[in-house]
Amino acid sequence: MNLMRTAMLLAFMTALFMAVGFLIGGRGGMMIALVIAAGMNFFSYWNSDSMVLRMYRAQEVDERTAPEYYGIVRDLAGNAGLPMPKVYVIDNPQPNAFATGRNPENAAVAASTGLLNALTYDEVAGVMAHELAHVQNRDTLTMTLTATLAGAISMLGNFAFFFGGNRENNNPLGFIGVLVAMIVAPFAAMIVQMAVSRTREYSADRRGAEICCKPLALASALAKISNFAHQVPNAEAERNPATAHMFIINPLSGERMDNLFSTHPATENRIAALQQMAQEMQPVSTRPVRADNPVRKSRSVPPTGWGRGGSEPPKKGPWS
Repeated sequence: MNLMRTAMLLAFMTALFMAVGFLIGGRGGMMIALVIAAGMNFFSYWNSDSMVLRMYRAQEVDERTAPEYYGIVRDLAGNAGLPMPKVYVIDNPQPNAFATGRNPENAAVAASTGLLNALTYDEVAGVMAHELAHVQNRDTLTMTLTATLAGAISMLGNFAFFFGGNRENNNPLGFIGVLVAMIVAPFAAMIVQMAVSRTREYSADRRGAEICCKPLALASALAKISNFAHQVPNAEAERNPATAHMFIINPLSGERMDNLFSTHPATENRIAALQQMAQEMQPVSTRPVRADNPVRKSRSVPPTGWGRGGSEPPKKGPWS
């Protein structure tokens, strides 16, 4: 159902993009819009992961530089049957995380230093399982394409403002067409983008809880991250609001209402769904992440957040 709904929303977004091109320049404008959309999506397909990681100055870590964090991701990826993704740390005090990449073979997960320092071991595992669920469901590609089309529609709306009043253009609806291209289309694209985001979060929560086998740990993590999002600003996200939908919790405002203008479902609704899931799978909810490598009891990740046994990290590294 979610796959069909997402496909329908993406189809609507593409049709809307072409309609804006038609309103601005007739059939010629529609074809130009189609070519632009194809070009932008092709570029996004191959480069979106590296672009976002650079945007947040994420630093790659490995088993040597971040043994505990890296080990969590490794065990969860094995539990989910996924290739090992690249693992990154973002130097940011706001607890949050996201996944990116065009497919599971070229995926990356990133967690902020705030998340690694504020959450317990099991909560970090729940968050990273949620991100791996996005990778497994190929949500990272879907959300990239949706965001690209939404941005392109807004760009065409700006073109309508500058060129729509020219009597020599091929606009079939005149001023009304320009008005639709400038205001209505970008607004509709924003709503569709947010609807796709909300649809995918519920699925990732459920699959993530299955991967880590601890839905209550993920629910607890969501509550903590949502609370911090109201208190700790994320400067990079504020400068790049189009990436807000990628994070596990909205890094901009932590919307509390499940409405048209939120990029994420209400946190309370997500927590309630996970609590219900915990009741349904209670006999297995206490299983470790991996049967052959039991997870240690719930505790805080060491002060460094990356598993150095509480010792100070070296002066040179991704956290410096």
